[in-house]
Amino acid sequence: MADALKIALAQCNPTMGDIAGNLALLRKARAEAAAQGADLVVASEMVITGYPTEDLVLKPMFLDAALGAIKALAKDTADGGPGMIIGGPWRQDPEASPPLFGKVFNTAYVLDGGKITTHRTKHDLPNYGVFDEKRVFGAGPLPGPVNFRGVRLGVMVCEDMWFPDVSECLEESGAEILVVINGSPFEMDKIEERMQLAVQRVTETGLPLIYVNQVGGQDELVFDGASFALNADRGLPVQLPAFEEALEVVAWRREADAWVCGQGRQVAPDSTLELVYRALVLGLRDYVTKNRFPGVILGLSGGVDSALTAAVAVDALGPQRVHTVMMPSPYTSRESLEDAAEAAQLMGVAIDTVSIEPAMQAFEAMLRPVLNGHAPAGNGADTTEENIQARSRGLTLMAISNKLGYMVLSTGNKSEVSVGYATLYGDMVGGFNPMKDLYKTLVFDLARWRNQALPAGALGPAGRVIPERIITKPPSAELKPDQKDEDSLPPYPVLDDILRGLIEGEESVDVIAARGHDRALVNRVWHMLELAEYKRRQACPGVKITRRAFGKDRRYPITNAFRGPA
Repeated sequence: MADALKIALAQCNPTMGDIAGNLALLRKARAEAAAQGADLVVASEMVITGYPTEDLVLKPMFLDAALGAIKALAKDTADGGPGMIIGGPWRQDPEASPPLFGKVFNTAYVLDGGKITTHRTKHDLPNYGVFDEKRVFGAGPLPGPVNFRGVRLGVMVCEDMWFPDVSECLEESGAEILVVINGSPFEMDKIEERMQLAVQRVTETGLPLIYVNQVGGQDELVFDGASFALNADRGLPVQLPAFEEALEVVAWRREADAWVCGQGRQVAPDSTLELVYRALVLGLRDYVTKNRFPGVILGLSGGVDSALTAAVAVDALGPQRVHTVMMPSPYTSRESLEDAAEAAQLMGVAIDTVSIEPAMQAFEAMLRPVLNGHAPAGNGADTTEENIQARSRGLTLMAISNKLGYMVLSTGNKSEVSVGYATLYGDMVGGFNPMKDLYKTLVFDLARWRNQALPAGALGPAGRVIPERIITKPPSAELKPDQKDEDSLPPYPVLDDILRGLIEGEESVDVIAARGHDRALVNRVWHMLELAEYKRRQACPGVKITRRAFGKDRRYPITNAFRGPA
């Protein structure tokens, strides 16, 4: 029976499908842990493949490659150094022909002495929000503890900690330390929620707990890390940073009949605004880098959305990898031209100016015979001409993108996209949208915050990066004379509160109206939300921030006649 154990928490940033690269990442972590005298290295859920794998895990050759890498890593442990607990897929029936639904398991592997000593499969499979693990994985049985060098470890995989049944089973069968490997993506208030759940499991079982989470961006998800350890008295001896790779070796010792974790690194939690901003930065950085884009390009309009997008891009990639374009029309104000130029200067990014007026004139001449022939008599300019402007800008950005190889960033926010205040193939064009899950009021809050703070790991300049006038002036698409967003939409604080009720809360019109909103306005916003579903289906991916982001979190039919009670 061991009385001491040094355990390394390896908070890694794997790349989906880069099994060789992820293997190298784990080998590096093990080498660093060995140099610090670790006995065991604990990494995150499905770290050998990246997570979530979605249907990629149904490919037999993918599973074969993953298992080959796990076996190679297991052989490394024959050197007498630290063992490992890592996440990967386990194929129940290697001879089965695809599809392998229910034959693959999300698994924690224990590696020691040159071999895979045992494994534990995930019991509770999340099947909500962005997760549909029951589609591709089988649910494992309730697990018993594993014996690692004389210590009985209760190994759980992510969702297994969110409910008491797995930890209760492990405690009853003799586990001494709970070890949870995770791929838990960031959402606002999620870090606190995880901690509360971990405290519940520790309180229920009387056992200490290790929580190791993945870090990094994977498509729309951003994993924040923030790994930690809890003692049986619910004390927090270890708290690793959010949004950074980290390795921490901590000494555990047996005291009487209980294990106690020694003091390790404790990083104070960031504010909510800083967490959100850092999620945007890491999500964009990893999307661009892991997909091998040399940089990004975006339209810098002189408005707050494009300015904040540019600031995030500069902090994620550095000014030299961000290219901006001002695309004025006859309706673009002098203030917007000045504000865009000042923002580019403050951020240190290149900015080009391409007037879209010639394109507007060309489209007008080209379409006049058709539009005049079919439009009602006396029908003047309307959203048709406004959308032509937005699409001219989209065409311009895509043309420059094709030449430079830079990915176009879309800059629309959640408030606008919710109600369809965006143009398909125009301002919605792009490969990625960092602002996609940000309500407009949060955009303003983040812009003010960034002017006062430089987040950890940012590659942009300190100090003010967004001109104050961009934040204080009334928002406008500037697609017609004297246009303001509030000509078409309620004030953003009102709109955002209604939208949160409809989207995150799935609240009825009556419930939202009872909070003081005009019932007719709530109905109008709801109808706009539902009618814009077809646009959102064609929107580019973007960083998930809220509990209910558009996409996999919220799957509504496009053809939908439901409008509530008459």
